[in-house]
Amino acid sequence: MTTITPTSPIAISPPPQSTTLPPPFNSTNPPPTPLVQGAEAHIYTTHFLFPSHPCILKHRPSKPYRHPILDARLTKHRILSEARTLVKCRREGVSVPGVLALGAEDGWMLLERVEGGTVKSALRRWRERGRGMEEVGERSKGEGKEVEEGGVEKEVMGLMKRIGEAVGRMHEIGVVHGDLTTSNLMLRTLELGLTNGQVDVDTAMSQEPADYWNQEQLGDGKVGLEGDIVLIDFGLAGQSVQDEDKAVDLYVLERAFGSTHPEVEEGFKEVLRAYGESYKGAKVVLKRLEEVRMRGRKKSMIG
Repeated sequence: MTTITPTSPIAISPPPQSTTLPPPFNSTNPPPTPLVQGAEAHIYTTHFLFPSHPCILKHRPSKPYRHPILDARLTKHRILSEARTLVKCRREGVSVPGVLALGAEDGWMLLERVEGGTVKSALRRWRERGRGMEEVGERSKGEGKEVEEGGVEKEVMGLMKRIGEAVGRMHEIGVVHGDLTTSNLMLRTLELGLTNGQVDVDTAMSQEPADYWNQEQLGDGKVGLEGDIVLIDFGLAGQSVQDEDKAVDLYVLERAFGSTHPEVEEGFKEVLRAYGESYKGAKVVLKRLEEVRMRGRKKSMIG
């Protein structure tokens, strides 16, 4: 009688990805500093022409599990598509990082570095400050002092309005983002967190993905919700005139607010209101958004 001995399952790890930088970045001095490593691209900070001109390097490394010819074609197509979308947005007045240089064959792109932080990190600081303000307010009331109300909420609503206008402008020119979350919306501020283009590597690596393209250092209790909205990370973007695609963009953003920033979820109505005022075709898109919401709820119920 043969006895079969059970064996433990074999753990299969994904193949390692190449982290070798393409030329000329493999020989620059100082070398590019890694910031974020995503599934499709690696983000570095480096400089453009002069050390005093910092910028962002986005590199799509080769995938060893793909056929070399297919991998080269996909990498070239995707980096070119993203660059063309950014150039179109820039030309049409949409606030996005400028494309400084492109190496499509090697899968890299140099982008303008946006001075500021993500909307996600700004709202997180606002929430933390709000808790502190509640404690200060209670103490002030106990001491008979007047407490200013509605100031912070007014700043949040202003932020929501600017987000709606930015998305509306993008959709107006026929571009859909594909991954519209608060991590891919930045606040371009005047207060710079970096000095002379130098990066604090420890701080950079401790940030959540895309939160340290640049980090503003706000003091004196400032909320940091002022500034122009800049859309980033167009890796999944495309050009489309379909109302469905634009409605999905809005739905993804709405879900991002609901899951990541539930304290300001009600303010998303201001995003939609500003979107409706900034985009002529918004009425049809917002109607389609209702249909997308219904499908999303049904899918959540069924599982």
